[in-house]
Amino acid sequence: MKEKGATIGRFAGSSIIALTLGLAAPAFAEDQPAQPAQAAPAPQSAGAEDDATSSIVVTGFRASLNQALDIKRDSTAAVDAIIAEDIAKFPDQNLAESLQRIPGVSIERDAGEGRAITVRGLGAQFTRVRVNGMETIATSTDGASANRDRAFDFNVFASELFNSIVVHKTAEAALDEGSLGAVVDLNTGNPLSFRPGVTLSASAQARYNDLNDNVGPRLAGLLGWTNADQTFGVSASVAYSKYKTAELGNNSVRWAQASFRSVDGTACDLKNPVGACAEVADAFHPRIPRYGLVSHDRERLGATASIQFKPTDRTTVSIDGLYSNFKEDRDEHWGEVLLRSEEDNIDISNYVIDDHNSIISADLDNVYVRTERYHRESETKFYQISGTIDHEFSDAFRAKLRGGFSRSDADIPVETSLMFDDRDATGYSFDYSDMKSPLLVFGAGIDDPTAFQFAEFRDRPSNVTNKFRTAALDLEWKIADGFRLSGGPFYRRFDFKTIGYRRDGVYCSTFDCPPGAYGAPVTGDISDIFKLGDAGQPSGNTNSWVEPNLEAATDFIDLYSQNLVLDQGGQRSVAEKSSGGWFQADFETRLFGLRFTGNAGMRYAHTAQSSQGFVSDTYVTVKRSYDDWLPAMNLNLYPADNLILRGAIAKVMTRPSLGSLTPGGSVDQFNFRITSGNPFIDPYRATNYDVALEWYFAPGALASVALFAKDIVSFPLSSSRDGTYASSGLPTSLLTPGTPAYQAIVDGEKPDRAFEFRTTLNGPGANLKGIELGLNLPFSVFSQSLSSFGALGNVTFIKSDVDYTVGGTVYTRPLLGLSKKSANGTVYYDNGTFSVRVSGAYREGYRTSTSGNANIFEGFASSFNLDAAIRYQLNEHIELSLDGTNLTDDYRYRWVDDFADRNYENNHFGRVIMAGVRFKL
Repeated sequence: MKEKGATIGRFAGSSIIALTLGLAAPAFAEDQPAQPAQAAPAPQSAGAEDDATSSIVVTGFRASLNQALDIKRDSTAAVDAIIAEDIAKFPDQNLAESLQRIPGVSIERDAGEGRAITVRGLGAQFTRVRVNGMETIATSTDGASANRDRAFDFNVFASELFNSIVVHKTAEAALDEGSLGAVVDLNTGNPLSFRPGVTLSASAQARYNDLNDNVGPRLAGLLGWTNADQTFGVSASVAYSKYKTAELGNNSVRWAQASFRSVDGTACDLKNPVGACAEVADAFHPRIPRYGLVSHDRERLGATASIQFKPTDRTTVSIDGLYSNFKEDRDEHWGEVLLRSEEDNIDISNYVIDDHNSIISADLDNVYVRTERYHRESETKFYQISGTIDHEFSDAFRAKLRGGFSRSDADIPVETSLMFDDRDATGYSFDYSDMKSPLLVFGAGIDDPTAFQFAEFRDRPSNVTNKFRTAALDLEWKIADGFRLSGGPFYRRFDFKTIGYRRDGVYCSTFDCPPGAYGAPVTGDISDIFKLGDAGQPSGNTNSWVEPNLEAATDFIDLYSQNLVLDQGGQRSVAEKSSGGWFQADFETRLFGLRFTGNAGMRYAHTAQSSQGFVSDTYVTVKRSYDDWLPAMNLNLYPADNLILRGAIAKVMTRPSLGSLTPGGSVDQFNFRITSGNPFIDPYRATNYDVALEWYFAPGALASVALFAKDIVSFPLSSSRDGTYASSGLPTSLLTPGTPAYQAIVDGEKPDRAFEFRTTLNGPGANLKGIELGLNLPFSVFSQSLSSFGALGNVTFIKSDVDYTVGGTVYTRPLLGLSKKSANGTVYYDNGTFSVRVSGAYREGYRTSTSGNANIFEGFASSFNLDAAIRYQLNEHIELSLDGTNLTDDYRYRWVDDFADRNYENNHFGRVIMAGVRFKL
């Protein structure tokens, strides 16, 4: 069976582009090469003469929109896409940012650029991604660690490497299982679609970020050759970029409750506080209030290669390769106060508690001031090789054999934290009256090295490896006109493995210290003075402090020569073998005189799973298997030539989160939390319902509405309870000297300190329903004089209810990662030579987890990103470009507790301007 949309992705001899909304191959049409943009028919206003001499040639962006809408109108399943003429021309830094233009798709950002996607309210783990028809996972790192789940990190790849992105929103038996949300196909070049001879295109841009004044290169090129008979072709492309992004802002590291040593000068009974002491102990305070800079130094290199051969008119052989190398150095600079686990040594006064029981301002003495320097080096290498043999045995019967291998290695060889402490500082105050821009004021000594001691250090190298092996045979038999059968067997093996190490230490536990010291004296030789810059801070904020000099301080303690210790909670693996087959019938007929198309089929998948992890110092393996029968149906009725009523129903599944499958667990020694997995949790299973109406009311125009619902019958949820460390059965050797957990348990300061135990259990299910509204409006529908103008956009509304148990109380909230509202739109002018586009993307706030420290949920506030692109076609070979992203410099606000909306973090990343030139031959 031909893959939907497999042939519409053409470079058309260049990297010049346009956005499309909706792309799928017709159910029974033979694959046809995509037509050059200039060949698209011109939209005509009402009453226009039907005369060849009066026709207007439409080129560029508008032509691509028209072409895509024609394809969408003839599709069977619900599909949206972007083709090659779009991807490079939008001011997008990577694939995720290209995908946010599609209805129902929102993105999650890291370091100011798109990283993962959410489709119709379901997060990245519910979306399966295929590259050249083969499922895979690409993994990068975020603020905490490498991605250790099923989510695909789109920031690994440059958008220039791909000639089409296809998003399948409704299931078909022919599509790989594993998605509750969508299946995304990323397709690289197809050399036999090029004209005979040499095809060459190249682009160069300078990328400027106004927050750190960094200028970096962004380069891309394509070279292809096809013989005169178009029976043999080769192509290769490469994309490279190097840039720095600054992330400036504040962070509370969540809020907590605890007893302080004294309140307004009155000593407190820490175990049984009364009066003002009890009031303060019951209220929430920021755990680690701080401002700082997170600097991202990124380098992305990608390459593709393809060989295609048609030994006969009925046989096509394709071999495709893809490589990506994504490097990042992440550097953090923080000036902070450690309130967490140190409150019983701190004196608080002049405090204010708001209506949400939050201490929004206070003066503090005898505080634990810390300045922290963090450095992480990460590299993600992705490889894929795949091959396809497509042979037509006759006009009615064909077969496609495909297979391949992919591997993603996310390696963190260095993850270093260095801490200077002043543990009895005075004169500190905080004011969170404005949660987004708190006032943090340090007392004297914050810029004096002699006030600090070099107290702690950490280094935590780790690695995550994902591997996929795929083989499938697709068979297709045209029984009669308007009726086709297809199906075939498949096999996939997925391997996930992660391992982590630690060389953490407290200075005086590792080296000799004089009595009364908790670290080495800080001198100018191992320190720097850090200056904050524009972090959105109010007037009067402390904006400079002493911090460790990374190279000098690590050399001082010879950090990287110290022994590495295995982090048992960080070593785990999962192996999954998926095998089975599918069967599908596609049809086209007349019903009551109206055109009627559709498909129906069944997919069977057997999953054999093996999970490994540490349980009480023993590395154990747990095996299980399960089966899924997944029927799917898509139906389309055409009440008129320009009106389509679509419907779909399917059973779908997503395999459990990788982080939840480990039989072992890990200890958070700072938040007193023990997290363990559950290898016996069930997959997420659901029945999806979709209905859509599409009205093609004028050439190049579309108004659409889509209703969707997901009845999720199996939905694993996190669960928590309280207990002591001793009740966990874990050895105390897992605790690092100097951490709050070590001090409480091993040093005996608080041996009965309660720990939160978290795991994942099979949940009762959930539901989700929503509506998508879309409009593609060329202004030629109003007047031919406005034919160079147009607009397109979409809005998605989603409602979802899930019961979460937090602290023993049940709360009904939407699915994690779900935004109730999202929208994006573009207005454009394009006369074939000069074009301007302005695009906006809005996402309403959403919850990301159930949080901790007695806070009820945490998540992100609403966001809006404004981008723009300008193009000028100098001649048929050269085009000039000017792009801008995040033009409003939108801040990212993260909160904890959805009742109180307490500050977690608030930061911004700056505007990005890219100027460049494109060449095609």
